[in-house]
Amino acid sequence: MQQEFERIPSGCAISGIMSTKGRRMNGEAIIRSIALMHERSNGLGGGFAAYGIYPDFKDHYAFHMIYHSEQSKMDAEAFLEENFIIDRSEPIPTRVTPGITDPPILWRYFLQIKPKRLIVFGRVDSPRAFVVNAVMTINNSIPGAFVASSGQNMGAFKGVGFPEDIGRFYRLDEYEAYIWTSHGRFPTNTPGWWGGAHPFCLLDWSVVHNGEISSYGINKRYLEMFGYCCELQTDTEVVAYLFDLLHRQQKVPLRLVCQALAPPFWKDIDMMDEAQRQMYTAIRQVYGPGMLNGPFSFVVASSRYMIGLNDRIKLRPMTCAVKDDLVFMASEESAIREISPDLDRVWTAKAGEPIIAELEEGAAV
Repeated sequence: MQQEFERIPSGCAISGIMSTKGRRMNGEAIIRSIALMHERSNGLGGGFAAYGIYPDFKDHYAFHMIYHSEQSKMDAEAFLEENFIIDRSEPIPTRVTPGITDPPILWRYFLQIKPKRLIVFGRVDSPRAFVVNAVMTINNSIPGAFVASSGQNMGAFKGVGFPEDIGRFYRLDEYEAYIWTSHGRFPTNTPGWWGGAHPFCLLDWSVVHNGEISSYGINKRYLEMFGYCCELQTDTEVVAYLFDLLHRQQKVPLRLVCQALAPPFWKDIDMMDEAQRQMYTAIRQVYGPGMLNGPFSFVVASSRYMIGLNDRIKLRPMTCAVKDDLVFMASEESAIREISPDLDRVWTAKAGEPIIAELEEGAAV
């Protein structure tokens, strides 16, 4: 009997694990978690972000690169050599894996910024701003070269395939991280290609997302005013850049960043007390072009946080759980219980209300 496949409107799977004590875990658990939600993917994209995996290079910027050709690699390396000290350059380790075919050139670099490159028009530029500009230049100006991740002591591993196959392909069982996030893709409006798989990263930020950002056009134009270039052909890219813009550049607290991206409805703001009404009115007025519309649930991670957020009417699922020092977020409760059957607490994230897990003070990472 021929098997029939139907479009799954709520497709895509996300899963995240964080140890708030900074305890490192290998990639087996996150692979098992995302593999349980296999039917939410269609083989056109999978990926992982991992934090704490490069302790010997924790002060370097780890660039994971995707190249379409040797010429792309040569052009990108010329740019990197001009701006950075390259302390290590090597292929990202992979293994032959059924289901993963025709991969591009996958390379990683451990970089330090050349001090003289930080001096711009007589002033010293921020190192993190410099790295953001370098990422935008590569993605926008070097044909066939794309930065998969650019943070410190972290990396993204993504490509075309089912997520469990991507995890085996990148040998994630050989890495140890205190935060793992993962994604199984079911693209509906954008192409399936290696650079367009999740997670989307910038500096230490990484985003995995289930849903659609229907406000992508206005979000993209808003970000372009601040120098961000959206070149990866997937709407989720704007979420990573919005977190960077609002939190790193504009110093907005993380909880308020989430409330700017998924703010209360005007009818709810009108019923708040005066102080809250003024605050949320200001948020919506100032950050209106950054507001995210459409159905979504996403997990955002950084070196100290893992954040879960749903859209304002919760059109995509997200379950959260805790077991000892571990915090879990996933599209399905079953994906959490697959790796931690006996949980201390389980709950469903509410519409528009962020779940923020933070590394304990003093945790060694």
